[in-house]
Amino acid sequence: MKKIIDRIWEYIRLNPKKFFFQVAFILFLLWIFFDDYGVLKRIHMEAEYRTLLEQDKIEQKKILDNELRIQHAHEPDSIEKAAREKYNYRKPGETLFIIRPH
Repeated sequence: MKKIIDRIWEYIRLNPKKFFFQVAFILFLLWIFFDDYGVLKRIHMEAEYRTLLEQDKIEQKKILDNELRIQHAHEPDSIEKAAREKYNYRKPGETLFIIRPH
């Protein structure tokens, strides 16, 4: 172990500028990859952004569907349709078949 430390110290003593730039380069790489605004954080934030955009599209579609349902809420046919689709209501004597996608 002492031989290894002596060799490292000898290298540092003989090449101080080269050692300094090697250490500075390593610290620079660590800073680029692991800083708060580093590459790894950026990749994580991009993935999260894409996920949020997809969720936003889904929620916007739900909002539009609800707005259309509200606009047609006063029509008797739409009330019956909503009751049949959402709550599985049926008229007396009707047979109800529920088909759901897998």
